[in-house]
Amino acid sequence: MYLVDTNVWLERLLDQSSSEEVGRFLDNTPSEQLFMTDFAFHSMGVVMTRLNRADALLRFIQDVFIDGHIGLIHLEPEDTERLIGVMRRFNLDFDDAYQYAAAEKHQLTIVSLDGDFDRTERGRRSPAEAVS
Repeated sequence: MYLVDTNVWLERLLDQSSSEEVGRFLDNTPSEQLFMTDFAFHSMGVVMTRLNRADALLRFIQDVFIDGHIGLIHLEPEDTERLIGVMRRFNLDFDDAYQYAAAEKHQLTIVSLDGDFDRTERGRRSPAEAVS
């Protein structure tokens, strides 16, 4: 079961350099095994609307949540102490610490293109590593 980081979704949506790798991961992983945080969901909304890609955002939401059954998870206010501890322990910024703390809480493997997770205990897998 995987927590898919914001940068993975955006890589595919914006057809960036690792888009094909991400596509293989998404095509080969049952949607019931994929999760996204509410923080990532809202971050994607900010990015996509700033890029004037609201229609693509709507299609994405239809594809992953309504048709695809991707799980949406979140942290509770009482998880803030854990989040701050993750920031301090691994020198992560808030958004990466949020992803990490959510993955830890829900026992998920982080799939990300962000090397900052490599210095954490849980680490991360790239989309290519998660497929193999």
